Amino acid sequence: MIDRYSRKEMAEIWTLESKFNYYLNVELAVCDAYAQVGSISKEIAQEIRKKANFSIERIDEIEREVKHDVIAFLTCVNESLGDLGRYVHVGMTSSDVIDTAFALQIQDSAKIILKDLSTVIGTLKKLANEHKNTICIGRSHGIHAEVMTFGIKLCNWIDILERQKENFEQATEQIRVGQISGPVGTYSNISPEIEEITCKNLGLKPARISTQIIARDYHAHFMQALAIIATVIEQFATEIRHLQRTEVLELEEGFSKGQKGSSAMPHKKNPVLSENLCGLSRVVRSNSVAAMENVALWHERDISHSSAERIIFPDSLTLVDFMLNRFNNIMENIVVHKDNMLSHSEEFGGIVYSQKMLLSLVAKGLSREDAYKIVQKNALNAFENHGNFKQNVLCDNEVTKYLTPEEIEQIFNPQEFLKNIDHIYKRVLD
Repeated sequence: MIDRYSRKEMAEIWTLESKFNYYLNVELAVCDAYAQVGSISKEIAQEIRKKANFSIERIDEIEREVKHDVIAFLTCVNESLGDLGRYVHVGMTSSDVIDTAFALQIQDSAKIILKDLSTVIGTLKKLANEHKNTICIGRSHGIHAEVMTFGIKLCNWIDILERQKENFEQATEQIRVGQISGPVGTYSNISPEIEEITCKNLGLKPARISTQIIARDYHAHFMQALAIIATVIEQFATEIRHLQRTEVLELEEGFSKGQKGSSAMPHKKNPVLSENLCGLSRVVRSNSVAAMENVALWHERDISHSSAERIIFPDSLTLVDFMLNRFNNIMENIVVHKDNMLSHSEEFGGIVYSQKMLLSLVAKGLSREDAYKIVQKNALNAFENHGNFKQNVLCDNEVTKYLTPEEIEQIFNPQEFLKNIDHIYKRVLD
């Protein structure tokens, strides 16, 4: 089960106090870098690290006057440092602190998402192994197509999630960049060596180039990766909703003791968790559009992206974390109605075996066109008259002059559809 406290951990990364802690970590790492190259003594860097502090209340008080959050933060920190404050923020600009700290917040958040993804994939693999041979009907256009298994459906979900995990890992690695390059990114009052040392000590890579900010296509790409995760969760949740419909009832969300589905209708058990996931995915996708809008900024920088990012990043990361937790909970408690799955594959006397019948007649020498007409006639008769396709073909002279009753019986063997399942499982689960 996914750690039930993971959402709390995610929320803590994005609190105001946490943000300023990340700011402070960046400033301290730069001081350490200056000490490493000999610009200041190691004793001074250690003393700064020991004394540097801030309080949200004091930052807010200063910001009301200066109208600049980074200046307010630095002023507050310098109050705790006294004379040592002159060694802090040397050669830097606000965005060096903001964007590098932002990268650290994103990296720490991404670790939680990746852990969530691994847990969900593990839950789905367990279910896929349990239901490898659970016969169900495959559908195209919402209409019965041919026999498959519920395990195969889950294998598809696993494949999708593993691909999105890989995609998210790549986006996370790409955005693992910081900058300590000064105004407009020219290192006018700070050495690139300080940037390299600082980023290395923080677990980041220096951006190849920064224009006082880190380019926002990094962030748009990351948000798109998050949005795709949310979208595929919606894909799975939509399938659960369809399969929980009364006339289908192949799957059901777990229904706990004392739970109620409707204020008016006591019989109701609704797929409310899956519906919730579908709604939340729309929010994450919308946020990814805002991230795309943030790419086009004026010249070397402006701050039009900043206000949007303060909303879309914590919201989207928290939502995707929540969605993965919720989806995992759904799948851990999913009710699988095997009998209904099997019976749906047998409706109208097994009309979903029509292709097997078609190919068997073609193998006996009929043209595909003639065989198709014969099979379609019997299948539609069963469908339109609530009849039985198997009985229809057993009584049709156009069929029985080519196929024996035993051959017809074998055509309606569901295992004929499943003979290559091991091949699929080997590809996906091995």
